Amino acid sequence: MENFDRKQHWEKIYQTKELKDVSWFQPNPQTSLDFFKQFNVALKANIIDIGGGDSLLVDHLLELGYQHISVLDISEAAIQRAKERLGDKASKVKWIVADAATFKPSEKYDFWHDRAAFHFLTDENEITEYLKTAQDSINPNGVLVIGTFSEQGPKKCSGIEIKQYSENSMTDRLKRYFDKIKCITVDHKTPFETIQNFVFCSFKKTKED
Repeated sequence: MENFDRKQHWEKIYQTKELKDVSWFQPNPQTSLDFFKQFNVALKANIIDIGGGDSLLVDHLLELGYQHISVLDISEAAIQRAKERLGDKASKVKWIVADAATFKPSEKYDFWHDRAAFHFLTDENEITEYLKTAQDSINPNGVLVIGTFSEQGPKKCSGIEIKQYSENSMTDRLKRYFDKIKCITVDHKTPFETIQNFVFCSFKKTKED
């Protein structure tokens, strides 16, 4: 999108809309939490939530006892809202204001979670760079979980074109660095009573020869 300022767009969204007024709002992020349970993610695991914004996933993870959580979002306003909501608990989280497309982590992660950030990357170079960063930044036995709009889901979100995926297309796109563990499709009910179909896939790093 020519002359599109991604950061400015998301800052405006989070400065003008309440948490319950955005389509991606989930009071209980059960699908994501189920992945933590499925992989028996240790409470001391190093976790990052990409595009976490002011999502409530971090609240649930803190309540479960997770000790090393990073939340990344392009919007400083989103991060600030999450901090204010969490109050004193916010100090237990590492907050990162960065664009997922150009983020360069300073540490390694055991669990990389991305619900609805990856599908905003439509430029091939950005997609490649994101996946290479994930591959470089996930520990050898770590897990990558990505949730995007499926081919039955919306083609736009927040006025922006997104890239839809199926189980096959996501597996194929990631196969250079990751092996698929499992994919599921999930219907997300928005606060506006509409349904958005997602595909969530979990991956492990491809073993190097």
